[in-house]
Amino acid sequence: MDNSLASHLIALRATLVRCLMALIIVFIPAFCVAPFCVDFLTNTLLAGFAPEQLHYFHPMEMFLLQVKVAFIVALVVAFPYVAYSIWQFILPALYENERRFILSMVIFSTILFAGGVAFCLFVCFPMVFRFGMSYASGNVMATIGVSQVVSLALWLSLAFGAMFQFPLVTYGLVRFGIVEYSAICSKRPYVIVGILALSALLTPPDVVSQIILAIPTYFFFELGLFLSKRYSNRSVEGRYDET
Repeated sequence: MDNSLASHLIALRATLVRCLMALIIVFIPAFCVAPFCVDFLTNTLLAGFAPEQLHYFHPMEMFLLQVKVAFIVALVVAFPYVAYSIWQFILPALYENERRFILSMVIFSTILFAGGVAFCLFVCFPMVFRFGMSYASGNVMATIGVSQVVSLALWLSLAFGAMFQFPLVTYGLVRFGIVEYSAICSKRPYVIVGILALSALLTPPDVVSQIILAIPTYFFFELGLFLSKRYSNRSVEGRYDET
């Protein structure tokens, strides 16, 4: 095995171990607050249009649900450290001023992730739930399990948090010369199709949640493209000045 490849694999393993240890450390207090998170999801977000009682259907369901919630909470809390570790692994051969760029990327990545989660919980999730409940009638009533509701909220939150990273991905690709700005612009139709495909994969099989995820994701893609255009223009001007 090539020495360079072996060193990269060792660095990747060390990065993954650090991220895993951070999740384990945060998981313990996260498990303690998991019941409050479940109450928040079921009482606050669904107030006014959900049944008065949700149900669980086997004795261990609530315990397993709290474990799942604790893992997601730990992931959200540890996200800044995880993002920092990943950026350090991806961008090791940078100048000092470019290394400082990692810190700004981590900050903005965390803000976007938190914004995606908040947008999901307070905008998307109630709309999706209300859409599903609208099919109930006098003869057909919904019996809703708490595990399904909370799992849907958690999964959508992760999907929105991940998809809201698009502007950083776009900006980073252009900033470090991986992809030309003009090349990304010419591939807009493919990007739209890709966003729609990812939205379909990351959301339940309903058009409402897919559209709600796809629209802001494309907006953030255009935002990243706009920011990368400004950087691209400055780079071109700098090359002209050097000549």
